[in-house]
Amino acid sequence: MTNRPQGPKRWSAQQIAEDLRRRMHEGEFASTGQLPPTRELVERYSTSGETLRQAVLKLKTWGLVTSQQGKGVYVRTIDPVEWRIRTTDPGAAGRRLAVDFDSWKASVESLGRVASQDPCVVTAQRAPDEIADWLELEPGAWAVARRALRRCDGVPFQLADYWFPLDVAMNSPLMEDHDISGVDAVLADIGHAQVHRRHIVRSWLPTEDEAKRLELEPDATNPITRHVVVARGTEGKPVCCTVTVAPGDRNVLIYDFDE
Repeated sequence: MTNRPQGPKRWSAQQIAEDLRRRMHEGEFASTGQLPPTRELVERYSTSGETLRQAVLKLKTWGLVTSQQGKGVYVRTIDPVEWRIRTTDPGAAGRRLAVDFDSWKASVESLGRVASQDPCVVTAQRAPDEIADWLELEPGAWAVARRALRRCDGVPFQLADYWFPLDVAMNSPLMEDHDISGVDAVLADIGHAQVHRRHIVRSWLPTEDEAKRLELEPDATNPITRHVVVARGTEGKPVCCTVTVAPGDRNVLIYDFDE
């Protein structure tokens, strides 16, 4: 006889999904990598096939499982990366703050995994309203964007977009379409050293464009974390806006502050 869990006599889809999530987190399905057959779950939860289907759909939208027609429902293996973002105290303006690919690569490789970055796409375009606001540009002003996709073990893990006022990036290496290691060092070399940085962190569901670039499922409901760094130069004006978009289930952002 199937050992039914303690709980309501008839489980709702939400309750079934929550219980299955708990069991997955406890490693109950680690040996097979997939959920038990439908008939077994229907009996265990004293429910209908339709209610169970709705519960599995919730697990899919949470990004916890995938399904293969005729083969079953498989538990997603999620192995997040701890991305260590190094920062400094306000009086250490000359010290480097790493928020670029170098810090990402170091974080990934410290876990024994492989970090890579897709070729950077560089464009000069009118800044979106939010970018213009962060860079303190007039609405519709031109800016330079450097966009890249970071991968861990070949899987998309982060979007990394750098935005610069046009007068900062014009006729500089920032306009070149090859990868640049240490954008902050390049800014210093062209006379726009960063002396103050503001971090802005916000989470929400991915936009259609973000989901497409990160190769997420079209109906994914896992939140993404947007980490923005607005850097100001010696004249007090913004010289760079870094926008990192990281799926919440794949990334853990860790800040290390030097006292």
